[in-house]
Amino acid sequence: MSTISPLITAQELIELNATSKIILIDARAGANTFESYQNEHLNGARFVDLNRDLANIPENPANGGRHPLPSHEEFSETLSSLGISPSDHVVVYDDKNGSNFAARFWWMMRAIGHEKIQVLNGGYQTAIQAGFQTNSENETFEKTLYPSQEWKLALADIEEVEKARKNDQNIVIDVRDKNRYDGLTEPLDLVAGHIPGAINVPLTENLDENGLFKSTNELSEKYKAILGNKKTENTIVHCGSGVTACHTLLAMDYAGLPIPKLYVGSWSEWSRNDREMALKENK
Repeated sequence: MSTISPLITAQELIELNATSKIILIDARAGANTFESYQNEHLNGARFVDLNRDLANIPENPANGGRHPLPSHEEFSETLSSLGISPSDHVVVYDDKNGSNFAARFWWMMRAIGHEKIQVLNGGYQTAIQAGFQTNSENETFEKTLYPSQEWKLALADIEEVEKARKNDQNIVIDVRDKNRYDGLTEPLDLVAGHIPGAINVPLTENLDENGLFKSTNELSEKYKAILGNKKTENTIVHCGSGVTACHTLLAMDYAGLPIPKLYVGSWSEWSRNDREMALKENK
């Protein structure tokens, strides 16, 4: 269990950066992420790429979805190349309030047992508005040797989801927006719809009108009401490809709740296999 909050405000980041050694990670999304990073990033930030660093992309997404996890050995190599050591205080940001890649990086760090890892609440623009310096220089740092650690946070595979969706002691949460869940639109995968038995709790509900995470009390009340008498260890959270689901795992951790299981394959894997699907026409 981490001893620090999973979230850090922009002002807290500025104060921490002035008094302590931290490692900033830029995990922004988009078509030209590295170009955006080169054009401007928070001073000192090091760059990670979802497809290269935070996933092991298969030839066929039916095998693990669009963004399966890399091996823990591969992830340790990534951390080593980023100059991160197990004792380092790491802060990761993206430009979508953690809902793109920052929360995925946070989850992966927590999953290998790294304690001092936080996501910047509000993301990149919040830091700039608060006065955090930016630059377009190449960041230089020494590489480290981060020891390989197996994933310690709970994962669910497609077979476990198949069983859980039919068991009233389990709960399967789909964090995609309602239109995707309802099968009205699908911008990324081949079929629109959802896993039968899964409930829809869009990750956007974790945020307030300013794009910041809601208070710990609000999030705690929300997810306790959703879980009811279900145990957190019997809860599975998924999205399209196991990335944005981490936003809800982050929100639940911030709320003081245990981190549920992550189904990394998510809809991108489920919908490409011979599984029952809830589609628009049979809703």
